[in-house]
Amino acid sequence: MSAAPKVYGWCPGALRPMMSGDGLVVRLRAPMGRLTPEQARGVAELSRRHGNGLLDLSARANLQMRGIKDDSHAALLSGLRDLGLLDTDEAAEARRNVMLTPFWTEGDDNAVIARNLAATLTAATDLSLPGKFGFAVDCGTAPVLQDSAADIRIERDASGLILRPDGAELGLSVTRETAVPEALNLARWFLDTGGAPDGRGRMRLHLAKGTPLPSGYSLVANVASSAARPGQTGAGQLVALEFGQMLAGTLTSLADHGALRLTPWRMLLIEGASNIAPLPGLILDAADPRLRVSACTGGRGCLQALSATRDLARDLAPHVPEDAHLHVSGCAKGCAHPGTAPLTLTATANDTFTLIRNGSAADQPIKHSLSARALRAAPELLTEGS
Repeated sequence: MSAAPKVYGWCPGALRPMMSGDGLVVRLRAPMGRLTPEQARGVAELSRRHGNGLLDLSARANLQMRGIKDDSHAALLSGLRDLGLLDTDEAAEARRNVMLTPFWTEGDDNAVIARNLAATLTAATDLSLPGKFGFAVDCGTAPVLQDSAADIRIERDASGLILRPDGAELGLSVTRETAVPEALNLARWFLDTGGAPDGRGRMRLHLAKGTPLPSGYSLVANVASSAARPGQTGAGQLVALEFGQMLAGTLTSLADHGALRLTPWRMLLIEGASNIAPLPGLILDAADPRLRVSACTGGRGCLQALSATRDLARDLAPHVPEDAHLHVSGCAKGCAHPGTAPLTLTATANDTFTLIRNGSAADQPIKHSLSARALRAAPELLTEGS
């Protein structure tokens, strides 16, 4: 039995980085989830100078710089401050946890609400939310963030804007003007009703305990869901990254095409771009089998990982059914795909995995002690008997 992985209960930031197997992880929460070409080039250069030149897209639409050296952190922060990518302090950085649909346009409900929400959260010095507590602004006619982790959602259905606690079918009707104050009221209600004992907690789990919703939350939310794939959109070109990671040089090259919007799907939206040429780690084809697999950093890159993950995921990708998804996790935390997946391999030792079907990395497996060699030799092990 492998030891339980360490759960930190908070996400890294720029001002509060997290130590990993390859150095410090520094997470950037870009304002409006957007990097100008100048900012993107600057981040790429800082990544090369102070880290290992690897950058990750997180499931919360943030950009992570990897391998940052301890003695370079102060200089890195100075560079990020010059680029306009640094919050005033750690607490403000942690509160400003806002995920925005990448398909916003200047002046629309998404843009106005997201800017107001970020500013209000930064100023709310008395609001002590858990480190993983987050907000999603997804007010387009075709919302796209429903499968992305958030605790308070501002969405749109046929009746208009709706504020919804994650995990609830009922919401509150709001307007562009009332969405932000009501979202903050809901966050305070979460804390006041015991949603974060010992400073940890999530909205969905709080409601699952039977906590009644605040008064006024009676509107049945009927929010449509839309999936995003690599390709052309009205705002520019969506490109995916293998396992959500890219080289600093790839970021520099993409910045030549326009401003970049970060997404929670391990994709970047390059504003106004089209016909982007292949680059290392870039996935341009919506049918690429690598889109059917998720894998964390794995061994060497993570102190919690019990095995390498990405080479195995890459080798198994062509064997994953088109309507399925395979998650290869280095430990039971399942960081690369926190929810359930049709197929999950969880490492229990070096190159040794359990197989879980329709569950998360920590759920009960149906097969034990599968070696990486056996899986490569007989990938049908993933689906036989299903």
